[in-house]
Amino acid sequence: MIARVVGLLLALCVLGIQQGEEARGAVDELTLEQQVGQVLVLSFSGPAVPEYVRESLRARRVAGVILFGGNISGPTQLRALTSLLRRDGAIVAVDQEGGSVRRLPWAGPVAAQPEQLRRGTVRADAAAAARQLRMAGITVSLAPVADVPSVAGAALARRAFSRDPEAASAAVRAAVRGWRSGGVAAAAKHFPGIGAAPANTDDEIVTIPRTRAALAAVDLPPFVAAIEAGVGLVMVGHARYPALDRSRIASQSRPIIEGLLREELGFRGVVVTDSMEAQASLATGGITRVSERAVRAGADLLLLTGRGSYRPVYDHLLATARSSPAFRARVRESAARVLALKRRGALPPR
Repeated sequence: MIARVVGLLLALCVLGIQQGEEARGAVDELTLEQQVGQVLVLSFSGPAVPEYVRESLRARRVAGVILFGGNISGPTQLRALTSLLRRDGAIVAVDQEGGSVRRLPWAGPVAAQPEQLRRGTVRADAAAAARQLRMAGITVSLAPVADVPSVAGAALARRAFSRDPEAASAAVRAAVRGWRSGGVAAAAKHFPGIGAAPANTDDEIVTIPRTRAALAAVDLPPFVAAIEAGVGLVMVGHARYPALDRSRIASQSRPIIEGLLREELGFRGVVVTDSMEAQASLATGGITRVSERAVRAGADLLLLTGRGSYRPVYDHLLATARSSPAFRARVRESAARVLALKRRGALPPR
């Protein structure tokens, strides 16, 4: 068993190195304007793709889109929509956790994450949902929720698998493998864990007053499990963790993204932020400033969900990249990771 695990890890490392080398070569074929575009995911209103979105995708000035309920009216309409987006090289992402958090209401997982765990169907549910999303043209599911609710009134209690870190870890591992088997990239969220939060960072400023040891014991194990299962993306949240960084929220924290997630946990995939327009994010500055901080901290994809955010953020990041060699190098690094995610397309089964 140990030899099999070691062999699998070595094979994944070799595959990752090969894909990384290909992506590094591909990123150098992009202009700086295009490299900056590869760190952005935008949203738009309505069931049709606006022309500015198609133009930005064709020019490679944006990496992809996130779709919400207002973009989706049914299977036929969605397939036509995603065909246009995919033709222009877009990552197409949705929140499809299960239960009430499903942008494709006709697709699974039908049950919410806690119920999936109780039924013992986590992997099967994710795999079936992945096949449905894949047929609809979706490439990234912003799931599973890897948070461990650990306080009374935890905001994500109804969306998370379990209050037990071990059970949650096993479920996250199964979910990631299920999504991968169906050819859709999963995004474990909300790193390094907001299970101790009584409020959602979308709506309020949140501080997690845990010690580093408590975070390691309760909050981090499901993310470790996701990484071991080959998760393509990890979503970093906007809560504040004084034990990890006294100055910055997680999405703007180099010690959390580069130090903890990459160096300590060994994650080599794409770090995507939670919505940059979340209240806990904008409480620290305007949209252009928080976006720059997130990229500097190590985020690879910025999730822009507010109307009118894309252009000012793009222009600001491009101007910063032109004036700062260090920031330019940081953008190139992220663009290479995003290109590697795109090049993988259908992820290999696990």
